[in-house]
Amino acid sequence: MANEIVVDALPYIDQGYDEPGVREAALAMVEEETRRYRPTKNYLEHLSQLNITAFETDVMKHEFERLQNRLPMEVLSMKRYELPPPPPGKMNDLTAWNESVENSCAQLEHQATRICNLELIMDYGCEAWKSHLEVLVQMVSQAQKQLQTLRKSIQEINWQRKSMQTQGGEKLRALESQWVGLVSKNYEIEQACVQLEQEIYHIMQSRTESVEINDVPTDLQEPGEPETSASEKSIIETNQDSENAEQVNENVAEEEVVNNEANEKDN
Repeated sequence: MANEIVVDALPYIDQGYDEPGVREAALAMVEEETRRYRPTKNYLEHLSQLNITAFETDVMKHEFERLQNRLPMEVLSMKRYELPPPPPGKMNDLTAWNESVENSCAQLEHQATRICNLELIMDYGCEAWKSHLEVLVQMVSQAQKQLQTLRKSIQEINWQRKSMQTQGGEKLRALESQWVGLVSKNYEIEQACVQLEQEIYHIMQSRTESVEINDVPTDLQEPGEPETSASEKSIIETNQDSENAEQVNENVAEEEVVNNEANEKDN
């Protein structure tokens, strides 16, 4: 889980990338992260040591040394193509003349080999070149097939990503609308609860005021009517208040049941 990358962007359904200020905000976030980034001494230490001289030949090493020492490049030697006579001091030396003759024979054989190669090229070079071109055409066709296969796989991956993100976007929008509806219903329930609490408060307030009025003595009592004591009045009013409270609680419970049934239907 520590090395797992969580992608929280859906480019196929996300909107607002072209709005003004979005690019500047993204660049600011990148700059902030680069300022906070503290690279280690060697962040490639988990990799094997790089061997840069693995493919160097002796000729390449010699040339690299020459370039490092800033020495001039050696001129191509044409000595083996020359036919020098013996030096002036060895004009009568048989060995010197034998070396010159052997050099001449080697040069003649070399030229004869070149002529033979030219004749072979004239006879078979065209067909050899055609076969080489056919091999190249086959290689090109294979490379194009591989390229088409890779492009097809890339296109399939892009279509899969688009399909997954589109389906995910539809689910997100449905969940968002459901969340908005539930929040609205919760707000309505809270408003109804507040209203019921206010009604209960007003009822209790009115009952309290009526109790206070009933406690005041009056001379309008009819003769022969039994007088109601204050304790009896308070008991009667308490019973009425409890009945009213029970009625209000029943109304609240019925409203909550109705709201729960509506929520279950929406889900």
